[in-house]
Amino acid sequence: MDHNDYVKAAYRSILRSDFAEAITLFEAAIAASPDDAEVRYRCSITYARSGMLEKALEHAVAARKLDVSKPEYELHLQHLQALQLVQEAKRLLEDEAAVPANPYHPVTLLKQAVSLDPLYGDAYVWLAIAHSRMNEHLQAIAVLKEVMSLHPDDTGLRQLMKDLQKSLQKYIQ
Repeated sequence: MDHNDYVKAAYRSILRSDFAEAITLFEAAIAASPDDAEVRYRCSITYARSGMLEKALEHAVAARKLDVSKPEYELHLQHLQALQLVQEAKRLLEDEAAVPANPYHPVTLLKQAVSLDPLYGDAYVWLAIAHSRMNEHLQAIAVLKEVMSLHPDDTGLRQLMKDLQKSLQKYIQ
């Protein structure tokens, strides 16, 4: 089978919501044509949508290396890197038992995530939470205002803003 045939079959699998089969077919297309950046990019997207971040990153890096002229490859890679940083920061923030060597490490990771993907709302939300946990309530509110400008109709963000403002008032008193 030609690598284009595998790609067409992968898209048919996606239309049937059979993402595992789509990944298998994309991998077959890559095996048939390992230097096709577009196939690696599409495979990366499918892995990412299936929650397999490591494999998505692997193919995104390969796509960018194979063709540096396509900005969408770089943007996709940066988004995946931001996702990875947010996941790591969330793990650190949610692990109450762990005493981090550097309590500001989650903030650093999240700032890097925002820098990589300025449209990734979850990175801002977690950055606001991280600042709040460090009793940096003004920074938390400032970050939350940024994400609210991206998602002005999000009621969850408005509620989080109210909670942060209450935390600031308690901290001041």
